[in-house]
Amino acid sequence: MKSSSLFLFTINVLVAWSTYASTAIVSHQNINLNLNLSAAVTSSAKRIYQLEKSPALGKMVTPSTAELCSVAKGTLDYLALGEDYDPGIITAGMTAQFGGDLERVKRTLNFICQIEQEDKLAGAPSRLMDAEFIVKHFDVIRWMPDKKQAQGFAKNKPLLKNIPDDKILLTKYYIKLAKGTAKQTPETPYALYAIPNDEKYLTLEQGDAERGLTRHKLTKQDVLTGILDKDKLADPMVWLSRYDLEDSLMQGTVKVDITNDESTSGDITSDGSSEITSQFFNVHRNNGIGYQRNLKKEEQGRYWYFKKTDSVMGYGKDANYKIPVYPLVTVAGDLAHLGLGKLIMLTHNGESRLTVLADTGGAFENNQYQLDYLGGYFKNWDDYINTYRTFPDYFEARILLLKE
Repeated sequence: MKSSSLFLFTINVLVAWSTYASTAIVSHQNINLNLNLSAAVTSSAKRIYQLEKSPALGKMVTPSTAELCSVAKGTLDYLALGEDYDPGIITAGMTAQFGGDLERVKRTLNFICQIEQEDKLAGAPSRLMDAEFIVKHFDVIRWMPDKKQAQGFAKNKPLLKNIPDDKILLTKYYIKLAKGTAKQTPETPYALYAIPNDEKYLTLEQGDAERGLTRHKLTKQDVLTGILDKDKLADPMVWLSRYDLEDSLMQGTVKVDITNDESTSGDITSDGSSEITSQFFNVHRNNGIGYQRNLKKEEQGRYWYFKKTDSVMGYGKDANYKIPVYPLVTVAGDLAHLGLGKLIMLTHNGESRLTVLADTGGAFENNQYQLDYLGGYFKNWDDYINTYRTFPDYFEARILLLKE
């Protein structure tokens, strides 16, 4: 999303892009895994997966098991499209080494919803909030970070440099809240554009194959010159400030309050109030330029075209099939390695929360040391910091598979 596709921030200003979900990373990574399940962690240079027989999970603090189930259902619907629809993403991923084939991944997600629904009908507390229940019903695979991989991007990034041996880096991304206008104004001079007119009726595969299309020719800097409007190459859907544009491109999903006149104050109704409509926009297709982890967001050449949506969307290789996601129960990560739809437990200081891997982004290509946590709705950086100032940067990570 991260096509969400889930665009990422941390308090120490580590920028990683997610939701954004958006680009399908279809090549498997050639990684040598230490799969000796009884081996102790002896090297911080390699990420090690281990099957834990008695994990210490502490107190379960998943914010909403109902929303966890909703993300699981949406992910199951996407997985049902089949491996041929999205090769390399609709896959068991690394859990295949532990007997976790794709069908077992699906059973795991179905079980989450089964328990949620049974407990709701019974009027009972959710058993998903019981650590003993989790240990009883799931195989737990501990995930250690690939620190050697992280060091390749660690220059001037203390969060990467200081990743512990036993915890992954957990960055955060969010649903951008913005104010926009239906027409261009001096305060809102930059648009979110629909995909260019020359590929409106092309499938993703057809559009990617036609390298002469508008989408493949223009960098973000080209678009900012106004060329799309001058030559009537694409339709603007809403107009934003430069700050909100850059934030929207980074976060992948934006909810915009749109005023409908040429000022930023909105149309004035008979009672003196402004007419404002709200609309979600989610990344649709990009210009094929890769996200550069060592560039600031304003310097990125990658540009996203957007599509109107009814809700927050996570991963999908194209806009027609994306996973509806919810904050606080969704994570983005390296789908090509982990495989879409993994149930992942994040633990810190004796508290554990369940999440579903339902998003990705450009920063997660060949990235086995990090996840990105969908943190909520925020207007700007300060708004985000006020909520996540004390939220930890590193978590123990465990991948759960329903026991056979």
